[in-house]
Amino acid sequence: MRIATRIAMTLVIAGAAGLASLAQGPNPDPDGPFLGRWDLTLKDAKAEYPSWIEIGKNDGKLTALFTGRWGNARPLPRIAIEGTQLTFVSPKEEEGATADMLFQGGRNGESLSGTVTGPDGTTWSWTGVKAPELKSTALPKWGKPIELFDGKDLKGWRQSKAGPPDWSVKDGSLITPGNGPEIISDKKFGDFKLHVEFNCGKESNSGIYLRGRYEVQIETDSQAEPPSHHTGGVYGFLEPKPEQARSPDAWQTFDITLIGRRVTVVQNGATVIDNQEIPGLTGGALDSHEGEPGPIYLQGSEKGHVLFRKITVTPAK
Repeated sequence: MRIATRIAMTLVIAGAAGLASLAQGPNPDPDGPFLGRWDLTLKDAKAEYPSWIEIGKNDGKLTALFTGRWGNARPLPRIAIEGTQLTFVSPKEEEGATADMLFQGGRNGESLSGTVTGPDGTTWSWTGVKAPELKSTALPKWGKPIELFDGKDLKGWRQSKAGPPDWSVKDGSLITPGNGPEIISDKKFGDFKLHVEFNCGKESNSGIYLRGRYEVQIETDSQAEPPSHHTGGVYGFLEPKPEQARSPDAWQTFDITLIGRRVTVVQNGATVIDNQEIPGLTGGALDSHEGEPGPIYLQGSEKGHVLFRKITVTPAK
């Protein structure tokens, strides 16, 4: 074969290889399988605790937003991926623990699993599944409204644990116990519209957990905290805009629509959150199964007293 012919064939082969490489696209990110939102479940010998993490990258550096067993989503100080193994740390100050909670694990197929140092010093297990997108292609058709509170008693509700203090009913109002148990509806819902009338006392705090997972805040004690911690916000994620004036000891209304993970909150007739996406769980969620229906749960573990007198859910058909 002549030299010129060999050179021509070499160029053709090299060109074909280059085109094939372009067709395959850029080299995949080795951390890619771990990126995104994950619904986590932590387990000790007695109980399960819902949790959540969003793993991302900023200028090539790994980032993590994490919701623990309580509180709000917060950045983690350390996260690392080595091959199929994942490590991240939740600081002890955020966990009420004597040592940092060190999560170690890996990806197995479409799930994560591993171990974590529990706040009691024992070894817990944890698992994770990709959080569902919960996208809706069309507006739902609405069913018949359901009254969750009859103004007389706690029928249709259960407390998260035995008191005292206990939830009570007085003069047609459902009253939070103050530093007591939560109260959870027997009925569960997927997409729904919720109308609530509430009256928050001075220096008091409560919240409404949608599907038992996402808290819409009610408070008169958190003015110094971030805006998403104020009345009308989705705790730790979405702030109310425009924020309404604080009105202790006055009756107010929420009209909340939840479709998939998109929420609209109307407070006293003013839209403060307009069809925004809720990224993940609020601390204190009942579970991390975001793709499933869940109850309405009212927070009773915070201080002070909040009254509720109308709780109406209109579920999607």
